[in-house]
Amino acid sequence: MPQHRADQVHSEAAIPAGLFTVLVIAILASAGVFARYWARGDFDVVHALLILFFSINLAICYWEVCLFLRRDYIELRADYWRARQSETGRSAAVEFLAGRVPLRRIVSSTVWADVWAAYSQYDGSYADRRTYGYNVDIANGFVTPVPTLILYAAITFDFLPAAVAGIVGTMMFWQLTYATSVYWVSFFGANRQARIGRRDMYIYIWALNCPWVLFALLGLYVSIRLIVDGDYGVLGY
Repeated sequence: MPQHRADQVHSEAAIPAGLFTVLVIAILASAGVFARYWARGDFDVVHALLILFFSINLAICYWEVCLFLRRDYIELRADYWRARQSETGRSAAVEFLAGRVPLRRIVSSTVWADVWAAYSQYDGSYADRRTYGYNVDIANGFVTPVPTLILYAAITFDFLPAAVAGIVGTMMFWQLTYATSVYWVSFFGANRQARIGRRDMYIYIWALNCPWVLFALLGLYVSIRLIVDGDYGVLGY
């Protein structure tokens, strides 16, 4: 949280942005795992991994909607984070996630749009609405929540025919794999890695985007099995 906001929230109930994000993901993931245990009395690792990914994607989708709703604000705030990072030597992303968000503003689109202004210090495309990275994330934010929720429920309660769930999963997971792969191509093709250190590149470009390829490949495998097998056996049912 920027310094000028920190003074405002010092005397009111607040929570670090990173901690709140982890709690939201943990609650969503735990709900899916416990719902399966409640309904079937068992636990499956593949199911739990996919539920965890769905929970992460839903949280990030909200951020991506904020990216669209507050695009002008993000472009302005990018300058603040650039100056702040230069002044303090601290990672803009770490400082944002460690910053405390007032509970009364916990779902504010302005608060969560600021994460993109901080992230733009590692990839400037998020402060430029003409770029692939900016637009593909907006598309993910608006398009994938519905299939994510459908699959979250389907693999937990197997209420859809397996082939139907598999078709929905194949479409979504292939799109995520392809879109993330093209994002990397666009990043390195534009030589944006020359503007950041190797450590930041591995953390913020590779590691943070890997789940949308690794989990998506797992989801693609599961989806194909759902179609071919015609049942939920791949998920332990």
